[in-house]
Amino acid sequence: MSAHTMNWHSDAWRFVDSSLKAGRLSHALLVGGERGVGKTEFADGVAALLVCDKPDVSPESGRLAPCGRCKQCELVQAQSHPDIRRFAPEKSRMIRVDQVRALSAFAMASPQVARRKVIVVDRADQLNINAANALLKTLEEPPSDLVLLLLQESGRPILPTLRSRCQTVVLPTPDFATAKAWLEVEAASRAVDEGEYEGEALERALRLAGNAPRLAREYLEGEFIAQRKIALDSFRQFMKNELPLPEASKPFKDLGLDGMLWLLEGLAADLARLGCGGEPRDTEAADMLQYLAVNNPPWRAHELLEACRETRAAGIYNASVELEAERLLMKWQALMPSRRRKAG
Repeated sequence: MSAHTMNWHSDAWRFVDSSLKAGRLSHALLVGGERGVGKTEFADGVAALLVCDKPDVSPESGRLAPCGRCKQCELVQAQSHPDIRRFAPEKSRMIRVDQVRALSAFAMASPQVARRKVIVVDRADQLNINAANALLKTLEEPPSDLVLLLLQESGRPILPTLRSRCQTVVLPTPDFATAKAWLEVEAASRAVDEGEYEGEALERALRLAGNAPRLAREYLEGEFIAQRKIALDSFRQFMKNELPLPEASKPFKDLGLDGMLWLLEGLAADLARLGCGGEPRDTEAADMLQYLAVNNPPWRAHELLEACRETRAAGIYNASVELEAERLLMKWQALMPSRRRKAG
C-alpha cells in the first residue's frame, strides 16, 4: 500500500510538502516513531517524491505526490532506482562502518538518472559508534544533491551530534479505529484470508502491538503470537519456581531479541501502569502482574524497563538471546515475595 494511505502520517506529509514548496527541505530528516507505525513506508514515499521528474499536486490531499508516469517513477515502482540507496542492520544487528563508507561513496557520486540522490538509513539507532562517526562527516558536509532519511524507533538512543544535524519528523501511533481500518484494507489488497484480520484475532494483535498497524500485521501473518504464548507460559511457571531458568529461557530464543524484549518491555510497562492504579494493556498476564504490583514499589517496574534498554543496547554486539533472557528473567523472579525472603 502507498504511504499516503497511512492517514496518521498526514502531519508529517504536510511538513515535507510545505518544506519542498518553500525550497527549504533539510538535507537530512530524522524520522522517528514506534515500531510498526510505517516509518519505512513514509521514507519510501518521500524518496519517490524526491526523485520524481514531475511531481503532481494530489487532488485528494492537495499535497505534492509522485506523478507515477515518468522514468523515475517507473524505476521506483520496479524497486531498481539507482539513485535511491538503503542501508540497514545486517546479521550482526548493527549498521557497520564499512556500510557507512559505502554510503559516503554513494553520497559523493553524481546522480545517475535523477536530480538528486536519496539515502535511507533504516534503524539509525543501531549504528555502532564508528559507523555513527563516519556518518557524521557526511551530515556535516552533505552534497547539494543529497537527502538522507534516518529512521529511528522511539526510545532508542541516537548520537546527539547526529540528531542536531537533522530535521526531526515524528510519526504518531494511530488510534484503534484507524489502525483497524488500515488492516482491513490491507487484507483486501493482499488477498489474504480475511478471517485472520477480523474480530478477536485482530483486536488482540492490535492490543499487543500498541495499535501499531504494521506490527499488528506481522503478528497476524507470522508466528509471533503463538510463540509469545509459549514464552509467556514458561515465564509464569518460572515465576512460580515450577520451571528451571535454562528451560524457561528457551522459548524466548524463538522470539528473537526484538520479540523477547517487546514481550518483557510490555510486561514491565503494564506492571508500571498497575503500580500507579492504571489498567494493563496485556490482559493475559494481568493477574500475575497485579500480584507483583501489590507486593513491590512502583520503581521496580522502571528497573525492569531499564534492564531491557541495557539488553537492547548490548544487542547490537551480538548478545545471546537465551543468556539475555536468563538475565532478565532473574530480575523478574527477584520481585516474588518468597524470593525476597530467601535473599534476606
